[in-house]
Amino acid sequence: MQNKGLIKLFAILFGLVSIYQLSFTFFANKVEDSAKEYARANVTDNNGRALAEYERKYLDSVANKEVIDLGFTEYSYNDIKNKEMNLGLDLKGGINAILQVSVKDILIGLSNDSQNATFKQALTNADEAQKDSQENYLDLFYSEFEKLSKGSVKLSDPSIFGTKALRDKIDFNKTNEQVKSTLQEEINTSINTAFEVLRSRIDKFGVVQPNIQRIGTSGRIQVELPGAKDIERAKKLLQSTAELQFWEVHTNADVQNFFFAANAKVAELLKDDTATEKSTDSTKTGSDIDDLLGESADSTKVETQKNLFTYLFPNIAQSPQQVTSLVAQARVQDTAKVNSFLRNKEVRALLPNNLKYTKFLWDYKSFTPQRNAQNQDAELFDMIGLYAIKSNRKDQAPIEGDVIADAKQEYDQLSKPVVSMMMNGSGTKQWAKMTSENVGKYVAVVLDDYVYTAPVVNGAITGGNTQISGGTMSVTEAQDIATVLKAGKLPAPARAIQMEVVGPSLGKESIDASMWSFGLAIVLVLLWMFLYYGKAGLYANIALVVNILFIYGWLASFGAVLTLPGIAGIILTIGMSVDANVIIFERIKEALHRGKNLAESVDEGFSFKGALSAIIDANITTFLTGVILYVFGTGPIKGFAYTLMLGIGTSLFTAIFITRLFIDGAVNKGTNLTFNTNISKNWFQNINIEFLQKRKVAYIISGFFIAVGLVSILTVGLKQGVDFKGGRSYVVRFDKAMKGNEVAESLKGVFGTAPEVKTYGSDQQLKITTAYKIDEEGTEVDDQVQNALYQGLKPYLGDTTYENFKPGFEKAGSGIMSYMKVEPTIADDIKQAALWAVLGSLIVVFLYILLRFRKMAYSIGAVVAVFHDVLVVLGVFSLLYKFMPFDMEIGQSFIAAILTVVGYSLNDTVVIFDRIREFTEGKNTITTNLVNKALNSTLGRTINTSLTTLLVMLAIFFFGGDSIKGFMFALIIGVIVGTYSSLFVATPIMFDVSKKQEKNNIDTNKHKTVLNKLQNGFFI
Repeated sequence: MQNKGLIKLFAILFGLVSIYQLSFTFFANKVEDSAKEYARANVTDNNGRALAEYERKYLDSVANKEVIDLGFTEYSYNDIKNKEMNLGLDLKGGINAILQVSVKDILIGLSNDSQNATFKQALTNADEAQKDSQENYLDLFYSEFEKLSKGSVKLSDPSIFGTKALRDKIDFNKTNEQVKSTLQEEINTSINTAFEVLRSRIDKFGVVQPNIQRIGTSGRIQVELPGAKDIERAKKLLQSTAELQFWEVHTNADVQNFFFAANAKVAELLKDDTATEKSTDSTKTGSDIDDLLGESADSTKVETQKNLFTYLFPNIAQSPQQVTSLVAQARVQDTAKVNSFLRNKEVRALLPNNLKYTKFLWDYKSFTPQRNAQNQDAELFDMIGLYAIKSNRKDQAPIEGDVIADAKQEYDQLSKPVVSMMMNGSGTKQWAKMTSENVGKYVAVVLDDYVYTAPVVNGAITGGNTQISGGTMSVTEAQDIATVLKAGKLPAPARAIQMEVVGPSLGKESIDASMWSFGLAIVLVLLWMFLYYGKAGLYANIALVVNILFIYGWLASFGAVLTLPGIAGIILTIGMSVDANVIIFERIKEALHRGKNLAESVDEGFSFKGALSAIIDANITTFLTGVILYVFGTGPIKGFAYTLMLGIGTSLFTAIFITRLFIDGAVNKGTNLTFNTNISKNWFQNINIEFLQKRKVAYIISGFFIAVGLVSILTVGLKQGVDFKGGRSYVVRFDKAMKGNEVAESLKGVFGTAPEVKTYGSDQQLKITTAYKIDEEGTEVDDQVQNALYQGLKPYLGDTTYENFKPGFEKAGSGIMSYMKVEPTIADDIKQAALWAVLGSLIVVFLYILLRFRKMAYSIGAVVAVFHDVLVVLGVFSLLYKFMPFDMEIGQSFIAAILTVVGYSLNDTVVIFDRIREFTEGKNTITTNLVNKALNSTLGRTINTSLTTLLVMLAIFFFGGDSIKGFMFALIIGVIVGTYSSLFVATPIMFDVSKKQEKNNIDTNKHKTVLNKLQNGFFI
C-alpha cells in the first residue's frame, strides 16, 4: 500500500481532533451533573420547575468561571457548552415546531380588511381547497378569485388591493396576474419579517444551540429548541403575535345586568340539557321512613337546570367599593363554553346600546384558589378572570403596539417584576390623552387578546412611560413580554401546524437506553469478529473503534445534531464497516486456498478486482439511499440519513486503510495470519447449494407471503402514525399499571369519541392518539385539548395537578412525557414527501446498477428484490400491528426504516452480482453452474454480515428506547428478508431475465441470418 505515512498522519490527527472535540461534551456533562446535584440538595419535593430553576441558577453562577485549565488555554462553562455535541429532542428533551405564517391574514391585512364579497368568498374557498391540495395558499386564492369574479371585478379594485397603502405598487390598470406577482413579493417580505422576529425572540430564550430555518416558500418556519424545559413558555414565545393594545374597559357594575339577562337566555337555550341527579338510600332507616310517610323516598329526583352561571361566576358589585375591572371568573376548562355563550347572537342581542361593541377577554394567567374553611373539602379548579373591553365597530384599539419605542423588565416599589414601556412621540401624546380622559376609570393593557393588567387611572400620564404589571407575574414572564415587544409584532399569526415535545425525563431515559444498547452492540460485534477471524478480526475491531471515534468526532466538530435515529444510523454503519472487512477477509482466504502466499493474498483482497469493487458498489447504493432520505426527510430522519452517509465514508476509510495498516504490519513482521480460528476454520467450506434449481419453490414462497400481506393491507390496512394522518399523540406516564381499554372509555366522555390507547413500553405508560379538534385553528385549541385530556385522566392521576401534568420539566410522578401534533394539511405533505423518497431511491438505484453492470437484467433483478422486501415488511406490519406490545405505526421513521432496508438489500445483492459478473466475464452466456458457484462463494460473507448486523439490531431492539422499537423491528425483518431475497429473488430473477434476453438475441440473429441468405439468393 502506498502513502502509508500520510494515512497514519491523517488518522492520528483526525483521532486527536475527535478526542479534543468530544472532551468538551464530557466536561459540560460533568458541570451539569454538579448542577443537578445542587438542585436535588435544595429541592425536597422533586418539583420539576423548582429543580430546573436551581439548575439554571447554578449554571448561571459558573457560566463565565474557569472550569477547564489545559495549561495553554482556559475554558468557562459557556465556552465548553458552545462546543459540546448537539443532541436532538429525543435525547435531550425540548420542542420542535413547524410554524405556518398565515398567508390568509397577510392578504386580509394588505386589503385593509376588505369587505368585498368576492374577495371574502375566495378566501373561504381557498381555505377549503387547501385541506386537499399541495399548492400554496396564494395560488389557491387566485384560482378561486378568478372562478368567482369571471372578470367582473379585479384584484386591483380599490375595494380589494387598490388601497391607499399599496397605491405605489398596485394601480387599477394592473392585471390580476400582475397583482398576484406583487402580492407574492409582499407575502415573502412579511414571511421574512416573521422569520427575523422569531429569530430575535429565540435568541433571547436561553437555550443553547437553537435552530430556526425557513422551509421553502411555503410560509413555514421550523424552530428547534433542544433542552427547553418550560414548554408553555416556549409555545407562547413562538406563537405570540405581540399585538399590543390599550383599551378602555367596562366595570363589573356596567355589565352585571347584562349577565343576569344572559343567564336566563342561556338557560332557555340549554333547557333540553337538564342534569338529573338520582340518589338511592337502601338503609334500614330509610325503609322505616318510607313506611311512616306511606311513599317511597329512594327515587327522589333533583333537577338542576344548566345556565350561564353554571360555568361563569360574575363579580357582582353591591357597593361602590366593590366596583372593579374584573367582571367575572370561570374554571379554565369551561372557557371555551363561556366563549360560545357570550358570542351567541341571541345572547349578544341583550347588550344595551352603550355595551353594543363590548368584547370579553380573559386574563393572561390562571390561578388556583387558596384552600380555606369554606372549601376545605371541595375540589379546587384552576380559575381565570374575565374583562369587558370597550371595543368599537372596527374593533380598532385607541392605541396599538407600534407606538412602543423600548421595553424592558424592571421591578416596582414592592420589588415585584414589571415590564416598563417607553413610547415614541406619537404614542406619548395618545397615551396622555387617553389617561386624562379616563381618570378614576380603568384602562386595560392587552397583548394578543389576553389582558395583562387593567388598573384604575389615578391621573394623566404625560411622560410616555407606562408599565405592565400583575400580582403573580414572574421575572421570566416579564422578560418574555419585554422580548416580544422589543422584537416587534409578527405581520400575521404563526400557527404551529406540527409540534413535537419531549420532556427531559424521557430524553434522559432515551440516552441511558441508547448507551446500553450501543455498548452491547459494540461488544457483540467485537467478540464475533475476534471469534471468527482471530488476530485479523482484532485488527478489524481496532479499525471499528477508530471509525466510531471519527463519526462522533465529526458530529461534535461540525455542530451536527445527534438523534435517536441518528444513533441507529451509526450502529447500522458499524454493521457495514464489518461487512467491508468481511468481504476483504473472505477474498484473502480464497486467495490463500488457491495457493498464494500471505502477502499476495492480502494484495488481492484489498485490490479493486478483489474486494474493493464490491465494497464500493455496495456502499454507493446505500449512500444514494441516504441522500434521498436526507433530501426528502425532515427532523430526526435527516439525522439518521446524515449519520448513515457520514458512517459510510468513515467506514470505507477505516476498513480499507486502517485495517490494511495493521495487516501489512503483521505480514511484514512474519506473523502467521490465517483469517480464521479453530472454531470457524471449517465454516462455509466446500459448500455446493443448488440455489437456482430451487428458485421456483422460492418464487412460490415469496408469492405466498406477498399475497397474504397484500390481502391484509387491503382488508385490515396499516396503522398510520400521527405524522401521516394528522392528530395529536400523547405519551402519558402513571404511578400504577394501566389498562388501555378502560382509559379509552374514560376519555370518550371528554373527546366525544374514544381515542386510540396503547401501552407504550412499561404497563405504567400509555400512548394516547386522538383527532379531537385537530381541524380547529387557534393557539388556545392545543390548551383546550390538553385540558380535556387531563380531565378525562384525572381519576387515574392521584394528586397530580394540571400544572405538573403538562409536558416539560422533570417528572417524579404522573404526567405527559412527550407530545406530538400534526395538522392534516402538513400530514399530506409529509406523506407525499415519503412516497417520493421511496420512489426516488428505487429510480436512482436502478439507474446506478444499470450504469455499473451495463445489463438491464441486473437492474430488474435488484429492483424486483427491493419491491419484494418492501411488500413483505409492509405485510408483516399490517398483520402484526394489533398484537405487538410496541408501536408499529407507518410514519416518517418507518419510511426511514424502509429506505434502510432498501439500502441493505441492495448492498447484499450488489456484492453477489459483482461476483457473478466476475465469474461470467469474457463468456458469451450465463449458466446455472456459474451463478450457483458465485452464490456459494459469497455465502460466508452474506451470512456473516447478516448475523453481525442482526446482533447489532437485536441489541438496540431489546435494550434501546421504546420510541425506536417499531423502527428497529422493521429493520430486523428487512435484514432477514433482504438476505433471503438476495439469494432467492434478485439472483434468480436476474438469471431468468438474462436467459430470456439471450434467447431473444439468438432468435434475432437467426432471423437476420435467414434474411441475409434470402437477400443474397435473390441478388444471385
